[in-house]
Amino acid sequence: MTAPSVRFTDERLANGLRLIISEDHLAPVVAVCIWYNVGSKHEVPGKTGFAHLFEHVMFQGSGHVGKAEHMALVQAAGGTLNGTTFFDRTNYFETVPSHQLELALWLEADRMATLLDALNQENLDNQRDVVKNEKRSSYDNRPYGTWFHKLGEHLFPPDHPYHHPTIGSMEDLDAASLEDVAAFFRTYYAPNNAVLSIVGDVEPAQARAWVERYFGQIPANPAIPPLGDVSLPPVLGAESREVVEDRVPLARLFFGFRAPMLGDPRFDALEVAAQILAGGKGSRLYRRLVRGEQIAQDVAFFSLGLVGGASLLAGQATARPGADLAALERGFEEELERLAREPVTADELSRARALIETYELEALQRVDERADRLSMFATLLDDPDMINRQLDRYLAVTAADIQAAAAEVLRPDNRVVLTYLPLTETATGTTDEETAA
Repeated sequence: MTAPSVRFTDERLANGLRLIISEDHLAPVVAVCIWYNVGSKHEVPGKTGFAHLFEHVMFQGSGHVGKAEHMALVQAAGGTLNGTTFFDRTNYFETVPSHQLELALWLEADRMATLLDALNQENLDNQRDVVKNEKRSSYDNRPYGTWFHKLGEHLFPPDHPYHHPTIGSMEDLDAASLEDVAAFFRTYYAPNNAVLSIVGDVEPAQARAWVERYFGQIPANPAIPPLGDVSLPPVLGAESREVVEDRVPLARLFFGFRAPMLGDPRFDALEVAAQILAGGKGSRLYRRLVRGEQIAQDVAFFSLGLVGGASLLAGQATARPGADLAALERGFEEELERLAREPVTADELSRARALIETYELEALQRVDERADRLSMFATLLDDPDMINRQLDRYLAVTAADIQAAAAEVLRPDNRVVLTYLPLTETATGTTDEETAA
């Protein structure tokens, strides 16, 4: 079974804004999703965290919209909304009743055109404090909260833009001036650096007229700086390890690997491999470490597709109390190495395909997910039609493809291992309290 074809139009306004419209009258709702081709990889040393900071600032008002009014207007119209930031992009999205589409488009256009009219020192200081509190609560003071940042530091060299976390550093956030932030907006928040997708109960001609009316007069920025060379060797060249003693309840292992970029068939094979390794209770890691040897509380293995030189594969296993941590690491790594040593079985491959197919088909039922994927594939791969081919790519992955990709990527000289230990745990695996007793 393959996914139903997502029909869409793909065009550009005179100012460079890429407009994608996909008509679907099944339900009286419409999703609006705008992706800006700017993320933390576009930041420069000393000015990290700007992309994420702007995600917050974008909800603080614009030339014709008051502070926090964007959110209030969408919610009052019966809609939902949010925004996210990552290495490669920043996106904003609304899902509204179809008769409120014009409102959503006007709101997005107003902040693209006139956000700086409302940006002042008070708003900047307020949102800077919000981001700093988010960093404390979500990363610095959360058990295991620093794992992803540490993986990035090990997997990507200091001069690579994936080395620093998207949320930035406290020092850079403190140092950000009003002019620094305004310059970042003027550089990257331009129509020729954005993809706008409209999906759902929409009349395309009317939607185009509204987009032209509200976005068409926003000037392009012809001087968006090129990213520069972000290419990387395919493997690290040596294993990298770090032990982190922290306020965590149980020991946990994290594994990271540098992987091929999004869109590479080898990355597809590794995504299927992740299902075989950790996709539910029938997966290899769960059967061996959780149910069989009973040395893990939980296991996971997943991929993050990126386009700035490499993607990232990551896995984790939380040790059961009293479990031999060395045995847990050995068992996890042996299962990764087995993928490269021998083909997966036909049953395993069928199960992985079924899990992926179920997830993909369910996701594509939602207008917001289709809008997000159309914008994603257009922004990152310049290929929005990938939305219609991605499932078939997964289903075409063979056992030989998985074995070859695993041999290239899941190898010791391309591996990062982070070991999180409770603060009271000693090298022998006993606690200070147990030793005293």
